[in-house]
Amino acid sequence: MAFTALLDANVLYPAPLRDLLLELALADLFRAKWSARIQDEWINALMRNEPHRDRARLQRTRALMEENMRDVLVEDYEHLIPAIKYIDPGDRHVVAAAIKSRADLIVTLNLKHFPAAELARWDLAAAHPDQFLQHQFHLSQPAFLNAAKTCRARLKNPPKSVEDYIAALRRNGLIVTAAMLEDYASLI
Repeated sequence: MAFTALLDANVLYPAPLRDLLLELALADLFRAKWSARIQDEWINALMRNEPHRDRARLQRTRALMEENMRDVLVEDYEHLIPAIKYIDPGDRHVVAAAIKSRADLIVTLNLKHFPAAELARWDLAAAHPDQFLQHQFHLSQPAFLNAAKTCRARLKNPPKSVEDYIAALRRNGLIVTAAMLEDYASLI
């Protein structure tokens, strides 16, 4: 069975991070999972922070994400929420979706809301996306570099140089990932 990671809304929110995570999942380095509620969260947060955005375009992005990923959507997990204690109430649904999907890991920028001791009760762990991406890089360097190259090639309005792409990852908190990619800039 493939390693399964539930992606929290805060790692789907920034487009460069979302794009790289999804491309790695499409390369079968891991199985990505999320719920409709997680999708709603990142879209609503983006609309709050950037009200000029077109909600219809974001909904199209959501639909494409779900159409192109295999077995990604976690459903029927809500009954698990009341059993989850000592997790921030606003994030209990994330843990419930992770349990239902039999995820190995929750990838999140908000580690403090997912205490390791509580997650261990459910045979779960949480990791920052930079840590998770480092693991993916070491799992299959060629697949990782190809995914990064594919993501950068899709950026056409405006196009991004390798340096610009790596800088965007760094701005999104992927410090180690960006440093690793700098060593392979000619391949992406």
